[in-house]
Amino acid sequence: MPEELIGLIPAAGKGVRLGLPYPKELYPIIRRNGYRPVAQFVLENLTTAGLQHVIFVINETKHQLISYFGSGQRFGCQISYVVQEPVVPNQANSTSPGLAHALDSAYHLIRHKTVFFGMADTIIQPATVFERAFAAAAPEDDVILILFPTLRPEKFGMVHWEADGRVRAIVDKPRQTDLTEMWGCIIWRPTFTEYLHDQVATQGVSDFAHIMNRALADGLRFRGIPIMDGSYVDLGTYEEIAEFEQAARNGASHELVHA
Repeated sequence: MPEELIGLIPAAGKGVRLGLPYPKELYPIIRRNGYRPVAQFVLENLTTAGLQHVIFVINETKHQLISYFGSGQRFGCQISYVVQEPVVPNQANSTSPGLAHALDSAYHLIRHKTVFFGMADTIIQPATVFERAFAAAAPEDDVILILFPTLRPEKFGMVHWEADGRVRAIVDKPRQTDLTEMWGCIIWRPTFTEYLHDQVATQGVSDFAHIMNRALADGLRFRGIPIMDGSYVDLGTYEEIAEFEQAARNGASHELVHA
């Protein structure tokens, strides 16, 4: 029986670092005389992989995001919206206190399905990144981490992985490390959905990297799929946006092939 695939895009953050008068997921990327909000890029990554149903996890203020994306018909898919209830993380040292809870907020829609997860404030190339990673994975893989090279390990979840693709550990936002690849997006199967739900809803664990390392220790199979010819751009701060725009002016990166 073929796997049922579903996309998951967390977009419940308040965007306080940018302080925009609209959701940060609608930050405008203007190329070739056209406008697309940043969140449209990951949505297009998912639909390029053939996904027909995508979930946005939002907070109660994201009316403009709903207005723009609507039912998803314009983008060739069905879009559902899940509102993440406010949560106070119970791990003061968590580096990603809201992410695990946001992902688990969609548990009732993603259980029993294979989840394709990407962040709403990122631009990932090539457009076929999810399609390539899924084709390269093995049926027994519980979690497929899609890896990108980075020179800024302190910003990302760095991945210790072997030549055969087996993941050994996630090192979240290290100040110093010899690791060179970070996870940018993830595909996971129902085994991890249930594990995540137990950790968040029953065990009260709020740190997503900690949950992944627990899953590794408990025997779930993680595979790393490197996209060495790809790029991953996080546009969560003005510094990152400025770097992205400067690179575009220099013609050094990011063709934005969907445009």
